[in-house]
Amino acid sequence: MLAKLLSGSTLGIDAYPVDVEVDISGGLPTFSTVGLPDNAVKESKDRVRSAIRNSGYAFPAKRITVNLAPANVRKEGTTFDLPVAVGILIAEEVITCEAVSDYIILGELSLDGSIKPMRGALPIAVCAKALGKKIVIPVENCPEAALVNGVEIYGVPNLAALVEFLNGDAVIAPYTPSANTYLPIDDGTRPDLSDVKGQRHVKRALEVACAGGHNVLMIGPPGSGKTMLASRLPSILPELSLEEAIETTKIHSVAGVLDSCHALIRQRPFRSPHHTISDAGLIGGGRIPRPGEVSLAHNGVLFLDEFPEFKKNALEVLRQPIEDGRVTIARAAGTVCYPSVFMLVGAMNPCPCGFLGDGHKECVCTPMQVMQYRARLSGPLLDRIDIHCDVPAVRFKELTKDAAVETSAEIKKRVDTARRIQAGRFTDKKTFCNARMTPKQIKKHCAVTGESLKLLETAVDRLGLSARAYTRILKVARTIADLEGANEIAAPHIAEAVQYRTLDRPLA
Repeated sequence: MLAKLLSGSTLGIDAYPVDVEVDISGGLPTFSTVGLPDNAVKESKDRVRSAIRNSGYAFPAKRITVNLAPANVRKEGTTFDLPVAVGILIAEEVITCEAVSDYIILGELSLDGSIKPMRGALPIAVCAKALGKKIVIPVENCPEAALVNGVEIYGVPNLAALVEFLNGDAVIAPYTPSANTYLPIDDGTRPDLSDVKGQRHVKRALEVACAGGHNVLMIGPPGSGKTMLASRLPSILPELSLEEAIETTKIHSVAGVLDSCHALIRQRPFRSPHHTISDAGLIGGGRIPRPGEVSLAHNGVLFLDEFPEFKKNALEVLRQPIEDGRVTIARAAGTVCYPSVFMLVGAMNPCPCGFLGDGHKECVCTPMQVMQYRARLSGPLLDRIDIHCDVPAVRFKELTKDAAVETSAEIKKRVDTARRIQAGRFTDKKTFCNARMTPKQIKKHCAVTGESLKLLETAVDRLGLSARAYTRILKVARTIADLEGANEIAAPHIAEAVQYRTLDRPLA
């Protein structure tokens, strides 16, 4: 007998429907799966056999053929376990439900018949809504899928419960989320910039960066607070909109790193990979393309500590996602595109020993060593970083001073005001902050004249800045003007923006 039902899979951050066809015929007992299955799908036969038997049903000793269509797209993962088991039970007339085609069914089976959590529930729910279908998924994934309005979601704990539900012998109510399921969680332990002693000029640079969405590179000796400052950046960034939160959640769901306690990501991601990370880990990849750190940091912060220690080829492939806001991964199994709009924050020592320019510890590096160390960061990559900021060592007086320090909440108010100005300025939906301005928008909104133009010309000539660095200065100056509520870019705004090009200056 032939049974047909609907399941789904993900490609990139989107989902597509998969037709599951199960044919049971006479002959030697075999179990074959066709339709470009990967090893995890092929191994499902053993899980399905044990789950059916341990749920109290007989497994047919016949020839079983499972087809996953479309057959030209590779299927991967364990979420086809449940639909295959249901298909076998339909073919054996254990399940007599005629409306099974109204459901998209997904889930990984345990040997005892229980259903384990899956990844990609949110994109599947979006797909189900587009097709006008209901979905059957593991109980743990219901809060995530319920982010999509207008979809009936049924969470099932095990195979036996699903069989009873489909046969009408038991009732499973559609999942209804509680009112506070998707509220942002703030337990008072969120890192705050007021924890950082001193470094007022660095905090100012980070404020400018967050106000305009600019990339930042902090240069300073070990222990000067670079990592501490970077980890507090999300506390002064604008809150995620619902659209941004859903898009971010989809990426984390597909990657399988979504926290089961939080169905919706409401705080901007902060990703801090180690410098030994591979290209595929940073950008994304694998035989079946998966999102990397640049995509997991989408709508948030990607912090690269010990910036020059990262592999050179890994750093160079950052250039496309920084510029385009997306990363395209091509593999034999297919080509996927992941969004990657993030704030890049790097931290590095000024030299190999870390003490160049320090007033208390002597640098033991030769000029050639310093040049070679900094040369690990290519010119094109540095041009894509808007703000270079020196982070000197904090002195004892600063550490013990009890003077009032601005909190993240106070700084965030100014950042939010500047972002609102930018939102009113740009009609293009792709441009949401100054760092994303197109050449036409730069020409329109960053015009400089008189004293400001002369100052900018002098800076470009003396520092030998590239055309890209020139536009970066204009963008940062525009953000500084927005923070002050100024309509025009003035000379002080240009002067401050030029000061944020530390690595463009010749070594002393």
